[in-house]
Amino acid sequence: MTSNEEYRRQIMKDLAGGNVESLDEPTANSTTEYQNFDDFAQRTTPDQRRQLFGRSLHPDKIPTSQMEPELQQAIAQIKPNERDDVARAFFKHLKERGLDDRHLEQQLGLSTHHPSRMSADDVSKLASFVYHNHPDIFREVLAEQPGIIKFLSNPVVAGILGIAAAKWLGSRK
Repeated sequence: MTSNEEYRRQIMKDLAGGNVESLDEPTANSTTEYQNFDDFAQRTTPDQRRQLFGRSLHPDKIPTSQMEPELQQAIAQIKPNERDDVARAFFKHLKERGLDDRHLEQQLGLSTHHPSRMSADDVSKLASFVYHNHPDIFREVLAEQPGIIKFLSNPVVAGILGIAAAKWLGSRK
């Protein structure tokens, strides 16, 4: 196992147990313990996750050059139905901004604009575009579809998410 994977697993394990002592603000034990990241994702609301991600997932904090390979790897690992949901959510939010899915298909070189037919590569291209050009939509979709997060392995990404989660967990007392 690489050090990146070990680091990410330790952060997720610490967060699942409510352990936030080693991060920014020392706090007492959280009253809510999560068994793992899936439990955290299922038991938190999109509003709570939206607040958690705040401004931490932004190209100013994590450069696109670091995030793009992470997104490709993460999207390749999520279930096809979750990948469809992620693509559908991106298109929905982009459409609200006046961006047409067929135009995006051509602009980004996607094989299709139908979320259920998109490959992992198509969804990765779409996610990278949204991360770079519409970071608020990117954060919104992650709050709605948090499955991608558990597959992000970059220590910078995991560290930022860990700090954000620790602050959120600490504020729940």
